[in-house]
Amino acid sequence: MIALAEAGFHAIAPDFRGYGLSDQPSEPEKAGFYDLVEDMVGLLDALGIDKVLVVGKDFGAVIAYYLGLCHPDRVKGIVTLGIPYLKPGALEKWDSAPKDLYFRHWQEPGRGLADLGRFDAKTVVRNIYTLFSSSELPVAEDGKEVMDLYDPSKPLPPWFTEDDLQMYSSLYEKSGFVFPMQVPYLCSKRDQGILTLFSERTIQAPSLLIMGTKDYFLKFPGVGYYVNSEMLLKSAVPNLEINFFPEGSHFVQEQFPEEVNKLLLGFLNQLL
Repeated sequence: MIALAEAGFHAIAPDFRGYGLSDQPSEPEKAGFYDLVEDMVGLLDALGIDKVLVVGKDFGAVIAYYLGLCHPDRVKGIVTLGIPYLKPGALEKWDSAPKDLYFRHWQEPGRGLADLGRFDAKTVVRNIYTLFSSSELPVAEDGKEVMDLYDPSKPLPPWFTEDDLQMYSSLYEKSGFVFPMQVPYLCSKRDQGILTLFSERTIQAPSLLIMGTKDYFLKFPGVGYYVNSEMLLKSAVPNLEINFFPEGSHFVQEQFPEEVNKLLLGFLNQLL
């Protein structure tokens, strides 16, 4: 945000409902991806903004793409980190993945919340950053839970400081993990409702996908082939540019902030 502001742009970083400093919804169990898409539209309307370049990381990338899918008139361009475009409903289809993959565990009602609830927020965030910065899929041992992979002796990644950990964990201390388990995990197993009406559309907005070559998500079933073939991905997002960072993890923007900012600014300037 600082790099964008210093370059003369207006940057907005909202917390999704149920996350960070935003309020908790009264019925979190009913929420899904489309609700967050509409929240973004409501925010643009409230701020009097017609069109934006939308940037999303991890499941925020899903919302960024779905905003471009459902409201193409509001999107100038899309930048995503760590996650390629996945059609509505695709996130539920991981049956070929290891049965103890974190995503499959946390798609089971109550399981993820019980798993994370055994630890304080700081321990959960520390575990996620150490575990998910690996190039390997986070898979629990047979009969155990994902958080059982926590190793307190393992240091934080060098690009993630104790101050970063304190800031992130303080936000989860406020929000808890009820809604983060609902979206994206639990809601991905049910009918995607109105989103399915848009599933065969292509996303025409100029788009940039930034990924690290060591991102564990590339090892999800079919994802590495889908991204590297380009033809499949560009059939859904025809105006897509893909940029890989050698040795980059799932947190490529934190590993290489200056390089990512340069890419982001270059892409944004192309749209002016």
